[in-house]
Order: sequence, then structure tokens, then C-alpha cells
Amino acid sequence: MSATTGRVPVIGVAGWKKSGKTTLTIRLVAEFTRRGLKVATVKHAHHAFQIDDGETDSARHRRAGARQVAVVSGARWAIVTELDGAPEPNFEEVIAALEPADLIIVEGYKSAQIPKIEARRLASFTRRPLADEDPNIIAIAADHPVEHSTLPVYSLDDIIAMADLIDRTVGPLEGRVARAAAEATARIDQGDALDSGGIEPPSDASRGDVEVGEELPAAAPAGDADDDPANR
Repeated sequence: MSATTGRVPVIGVAGWKKSGKTTLTIRLVAEFTRRGLKVATVKHAHHAFQIDDGETDSARHRRAGARQVAVVSGARWAIVTELDGAPEPNFEEVIAALEPADLIIVEGYKSAQIPKIEARRLASFTRRPLADEDPNIIAIAADHPVEHSTLPVYSLDDIIAMADLIDRTVGPLEGRVARAAAEATARIDQGDALDSGGIEPPSDASRGDVEVGEELPAAAPAGDADDDPANR
């Protein structure tokens, strides 16, 4: 069981149809976002989905034969790729296509070798529990009592407790937030240094003590910046 793909922690939410996995995924995304994490998600669909209707310009591009269509605005952007009969990308390829994040939450992909929480609702519980056959499941989230389970069992509404479990399993995630903040501060500091030419003010020792009326030595002629070995 791999808790990370590349360097990004990954957690899955699995379950049979109508088990509550989408609601659980959404609430976990909201909780980790509240904690300051940058979250990405992956959703596996078992049908031919549409993200634009037949009247949009991008849909018309696609119908005309474009294999890829990029739609870009100031708020968001997306690339739609037509498979044209080719196999769908595997799980690792999908993860690799995402931008850097602090945590990736995956809905579906029951066979993926990642730690997962199994969602269960009594009204839709008509098939064998996934946890009986998947050693990657680390907990069960249910709306009914679960007897004889060797795994932790949570209410579907106990989002904070499940988020804490995920943090212990694939984290610590708070450390990623702290590192991201430190890196952002470093980038800002570096930008400030570049704005000032990368020159820090001289220390008292480098200035020396100058008496009033004392003649200062002439400054050395300024050379071409390209002659500086640091700029080569």
C-alpha cells in the first residue's frame, strides 16, 4: 500500500454505488481546505461524461473533430481529451497530470493500491464489503453499526475524526502546510533581494568609523556587470 504517489500524499474514498462516497469526498475536501491544505481530487466515472453541453463553442470544436479542446478563462481552465477508442489513462498517469498539491483525494478507483476509507450506507449495502477483500482499506465510514470489524468504524458525519486518521496515515499534513508557507516566504524574500539588486546594506564593521571632516577614499571605477563571474 502506497500512501503517496510521487511526493504527494494520496487517500482514496471507495464504496459501492449510492454508498455516500461522493458526499464523504466533498466533506473531506472542505475539511482539509479549512486546515490550510491545497487539495486535488480525482474522480473515476463509469460512463461517457460531458463537461460541456452541445451548444457551447468548445463542444462544437470537439464535434468538428478536435481531439483536444482547451477552454480557458480568468477563473479556471480545462483540457478535454477525446480517447477515440484508445484505453483510458491508468491511475498513475492521471495522478502525474495533476499540478502539485498537499493532498490528493481519490473517489473511486477501487483497485488502486492506495490507502482508502470505505463508505457504506445501509440502504445501498447489497454487495460484499470492500474491506473483506481489499487490504488497503484503513477504515469504514457508515450510517449504521458495523459489527465484528477489525478496522476503525466512523459515522459518515464524523469528518474531523476521519481527517485526523488520514493525517496520521499519509501525513503529517500540517508539516506540508508549514513547508509551503516557508517556501512562499523564501520566494518573497528572494524577490525583495532581487528588487534591491541583491545587495545588502554594509555592516558597521565594513563601514568603519569615519571622523567628521575626514576625506573618504575614492570609489573604484564600476565595471561591466557582465564581467562579474557571478553573472556568467
